[in-house]
Amino acid sequence: MNQPVILLRGANDIASGVAHLLFTAGYSVIIHESAQPTTARRAMSFTDAVFDGRASLDGVTAELVAEDFLTQLAEHKIIPVSVMDFPALIQLLRPQILIDARMRKHHQPEPQRGLAPLTIGLGPNFIAGETVDVGIETGWDALGKIVRSGATNPLAGEPREIEGHARDRYVYAPIAGNFHALRQIGDVVEKDEEVARIESTTLLAPISGTLRGITRDGIPVQPKTKIIEVDPRTVGAQVSGIAERPARIAQGVLEAIRISMKNEE
Repeated sequence: MNQPVILLRGANDIASGVAHLLFTAGYSVIIHESAQPTTARRAMSFTDAVFDGRASLDGVTAELVAEDFLTQLAEHKIIPVSVMDFPALIQLLRPQILIDARMRKHHQPEPQRGLAPLTIGLGPNFIAGETVDVGIETGWDALGKIVRSGATNPLAGEPREIEGHARDRYVYAPIAGNFHALRQIGDVVEKDEEVARIESTTLLAPISGTLRGITRDGIPVQPKTKIIEVDPRTVGAQVSGIAERPARIAQGVLEAIRISMKNEE
């Protein structure tokens, strides 16, 4: 392989946008994800490769791979996805670049600097030069900005509005338990319509519109996990493909990698 191996943590919509751009730019990319991801925007990500064995996003396919990762990376036909133990995977691959795109906004990511020659953290709770080498901002006010020293911006503000709706478009798990989806991404739903359950707890559509995201049926979730999202539009709603925010964050990551590689020449 002529290109460095990039290990990307996460298969959510942000992580998938990054993986897509790096893959199409010619880099050797592999995604690590948990065996039971709670991602809601599954049609805007590679998440369903974990469940179905493969998933496509804007012309690129990711496939769940149990072994022989290096062959898949060398062939560069698909993006391999792994759910194996992370320490074992990083020991096996010894990637040149590690990107934490799990977007764990309410959790403090473990220090990752030193796990690869270049480590990049996306979103809040990273400190460039300490816990990672480089940070990338994921908030709209500094979207895709490269942070080379110091902390990335803390979690703040509201989601960008769509037709007057911001955080009220989402449903977060009120309790822990197994999630049961009763509707599918792309379905048109009415406000207060039952769309899912956690055990015996009913979950209602927060607004009327098109179901943009819903966690995979049968997945255990913890309280405060984002599990449902409704786009208020019934015409022109974006429920699949790479959205503007992941695309711009991905451009920041690509620029950070290119700068680092140029500095090493």
